[in-house]
Amino acid sequence: MKSQIDTKEIDALNNRWYNDACGTALALEFMGERWSLLIMRELMLGPRRFSDLRASLSGISANILTMRLERLQTLGVLHRRQLAPPANVQVYELTEWGYQAEPILQAMGRWAVRSPLHDASLPLTPVSAMLSLRAMLRPRHRAPAMIVGCRFGRDVFTARLSEHDLQLERGEHNAADVVFDTDTTSFVQLVYGKKSMDDLEAEKLLTLAGSRAIAQAFVDCFELPTGRK
Repeated sequence: MKSQIDTKEIDALNNRWYNDACGTALALEFMGERWSLLIMRELMLGPRRFSDLRASLSGISANILTMRLERLQTLGVLHRRQLAPPANVQVYELTEWGYQAEPILQAMGRWAVRSPLHDASLPLTPVSAMLSLRAMLRPRHRAPAMIVGCRFGRDVFTARLSEHDLQLERGEHNAADVVFDTDTTSFVQLVYGKKSMDDLEAEKLLTLAGSRAIAQAFVDCFELPTGRK
């Protein structure tokens, strides 16, 4: 990393570093500022436009988002690039090193949801909902391999479940075993609150396409950690 970072530029960004050799302290220099870690979260499933990031992060101003993106780029966590035509738009994308921070997000999430202060009724972005699946996957689930689609309005994802892991990607797979068409709040209620598919369908909060048995097997693969001890 040292060869890729101008330390003078880092010093110009912030002269109040912890001055601590601990790796945890250094990690906080990279992602400890308000919004920085959430920006990284929103990029974990692929590049996003500035407007997409701002729309996902309710409460962030354009100025603060610009500042955080510039800092994370200087630190080597993400980079900016131009998509090829016909898209021809500028996007932000995590570097290979930036993507390697996902286990940090997973560990933090599993730790924090055990608090009684965790409020599952608060808004959740589509990316956060999908990443939570990878964090909360039962290590010894018995579901068969499957391809699952998740559609949250304009945001569409494909989850590939195997015996060992869960692969996530943006976009729809035309051979999905089942597709959930819902909103993130209802999805959380279904997966973690164990609200029934029948109830959500009756309330017109869920449309299911494909095998109901596979859908239920998928939902049963996830659980939140139990409370603090």
